[in-house]
Amino acid sequence: MAADSTDIQRGTLPIPDLEYTGTVTYDASDPDTSYPPIRRLLPPDGSPNVLVILVDDTGFGASSSFGGPVETPNFERVAAQGLKYTRFHTTALCSPTRAALLSGRNHHTVGMGGITEIATSAPGYSSLRPNNCAPLAEILKLNGYSTAQFGKCHEVPVWESSPVGPFDHWPHPGGGFEYFYGFIGGETNQWYPAIYENTSPLEPWGTPDEGYHFMADMADKAIAWTKQQKALAPDKPFFTYFAPGATHAPHHVPKEWADKYRGKFDQGWDKLREETFARQKELGVVPREATLTARSPGIPAWEEMSEKLRPALARQMEVYAGFLAYTDHHVGRVLDSLDDLGVLDDTLVYIIIGDNGASAEGTMKGTTNESFIINHMDHLETEDYMIEHIDDLGTPDSYNHYAIGWAHAMDTPYQWTKQVASHWGGTRNGTIVSWPNGIAARGEIRDQFAHVIDVAPTVLAAAGIPEPSTVHGVTQRPFEGTAMNYSFDDGDAPEQHETQYFEMLGNRAIFHKGWTAVAKHKDPWLSSSHGLDADVWELYNVEEDWTQSHDLAGEHPDKLAELQRLFLIQAARFKVLPMDTRSAERFNNELVGRPTLIQGTSQVFYPGMKRLSENSVINVKNKSHSVTAKVTIPESGANGVILVQGGAFGGWSVYTRDGYLKYTYNVLGMNEYTTTSDQPLSPGEHEVRMEFEYEGGGLGKGGTVTLSADGHPIGTGKVERTLPFMFSMDETVDVGIDVASPVSSEYGPTGNGFTGDIAWARIDIGEDDHSHLADPEHRMTIAMTKQ
Repeated sequence: MAADSTDIQRGTLPIPDLEYTGTVTYDASDPDTSYPPIRRLLPPDGSPNVLVILVDDTGFGASSSFGGPVETPNFERVAAQGLKYTRFHTTALCSPTRAALLSGRNHHTVGMGGITEIATSAPGYSSLRPNNCAPLAEILKLNGYSTAQFGKCHEVPVWESSPVGPFDHWPHPGGGFEYFYGFIGGETNQWYPAIYENTSPLEPWGTPDEGYHFMADMADKAIAWTKQQKALAPDKPFFTYFAPGATHAPHHVPKEWADKYRGKFDQGWDKLREETFARQKELGVVPREATLTARSPGIPAWEEMSEKLRPALARQMEVYAGFLAYTDHHVGRVLDSLDDLGVLDDTLVYIIIGDNGASAEGTMKGTTNESFIINHMDHLETEDYMIEHIDDLGTPDSYNHYAIGWAHAMDTPYQWTKQVASHWGGTRNGTIVSWPNGIAARGEIRDQFAHVIDVAPTVLAAAGIPEPSTVHGVTQRPFEGTAMNYSFDDGDAPEQHETQYFEMLGNRAIFHKGWTAVAKHKDPWLSSSHGLDADVWELYNVEEDWTQSHDLAGEHPDKLAELQRLFLIQAARFKVLPMDTRSAERFNNELVGRPTLIQGTSQVFYPGMKRLSENSVINVKNKSHSVTAKVTIPESGANGVILVQGGAFGGWSVYTRDGYLKYTYNVLGMNEYTTTSDQPLSPGEHEVRMEFEYEGGGLGKGGTVTLSADGHPIGTGKVERTLPFMFSMDETVDVGIDVASPVSSEYGPTGNGFTGDIAWARIDIGEDDHSHLADPEHRMTIAMTKQ
């Protein structure tokens, strides 16, 4: 192994092993026998530990460290030891920001022009990171760092997200992380998370009643991993990527944390924006002369909201605030552990407060359960229903999201929100950088323009590691970011990241030397309604107009034309073209050239299979289908799940209870339609079957259920309506057990493992009701609500 010395050639990774060229003796006892000692591979002397914390769906105006209403003392504590960057930018969406952060390249360069669920075969949108863009974690690992990721990973192509991989694009091993503890996908139930440890599914250690919450759990795991790493290899620095699912919906938090904010948002989102803006000026994170932008078009004023609904709306924000404060608390625990180990001062810490702007994906009035929105059934969630369920918000009995008005307030002082890459509200995120042993400045503000692609080159520069020319034999595409180290000790240093394009779902912009040209193509809550050429471009001098509040397009048409041309040059250079604003089509794998893991009309499952996402199983929605299973019933009778899909907020389950065969279809947690056999199953082997005859005539219709055993009908029932698009963002298909939240309230969260034997289970589907393909507005709901 290469020695720990400054003369190691690190430009080619892995670092080549050099053959011994000295004298070889016959007998090891010969006095001429001499070999250099084996030395462990370590980074260059002085390389810091690195901790990158990426919070989810948190706007510029949320955290108290940037003037927001949510107290984040641990973020502020890091800022006091380092720097606040007021002009740091993301991509406006989850998967793209994460892919750019971990690669040092623009999101289209690494194939992540959208979330993984809407990938196409176009190079900039495939969700496949090319092997000439090795991730930062791999580069650091091959230079001697210990590497670990905790929390959210939304960069795995959907056809590779099953428990059989392949794992080339998972954090471990393909992403360069030696250890991974977290979830794969856009979100997870914080009370019942879909956890993976490395590549193996793992169940939480307890239930919500026993005190379990994923945010606390992932912090525990990060602390334990770090302690072990420093106990066993104290001279080896670590790279830890800590990416909570917070504060992405569902906004799940212990009640006492939400209650800390009770009554603090009764004034509504318009007044909250004004209060936040005043604090931001006092902190200096926006200039004194800055202008608070007007409420973005389409977002209602607080006074326009129903007076009787306002307490529920205020509670949504209380829960969100508690969630962010709870996240800060557990980030503080991780920081405390580093302090206790004596390594915090020699750790380069990034806290990026949001992977995009706050999320406007919760409708104008918010929701107690996102599945209402995803399935375009939010008309069922009346104001009375929301008021009745106000106390469920944040608890295991909800899957909640706040109203769009709150998202806009969390992006104060900027226009728009997540998904809108054209304006700062979608892309500007407060960021804190600290490295006490490497940055002399304390508690200072930096206004130089920066972007998430700048993190990777900054880390390598801090570690003294060169950007590699080849990794695993593949010539590498250079980093596209700009190292931020030049600004660490010089707040007046000239800006080095002078040009940056932005594009997401047709919303696009270009920043160049103090100017931005922007074109918003669509609102986050609507589908595309016109062509790209019909978009109206705006122009801002952001050196003088910090918040993009004064459109100068009419006054400077030549400058606008210059920047529009520059955007096209950058778009061609970084694989942005062709821009893709399609909606329904991108969910049709055949139309967009995305592989499908499961094909055909039948799928067989075996005991032990679990944690199978909707992209890993056959689609039973809007069509007739059946579930058949070969089971053995013990003399004492059978209880528990045979085959299940989804969870407490939508799904179905075939199970037995007290020996009776049952089928429950759960619609949004509002209704459970249960069919029960006329008599219990006798001991012995049986082939049991559930047949669902879809009534057709459109999306989300009902159907007739027939239960049978050994070919003989034993029960019938009716399901009045079904879910047309998605059972759950994170709940899964499981065999012999219902992991996470239960589909049926009848069998509850525990004791649902099947007490007999299951040889196999099979799903067969019949005719598809294709009417939904002609309804892109409905299909767009999935694309635009949860990203």
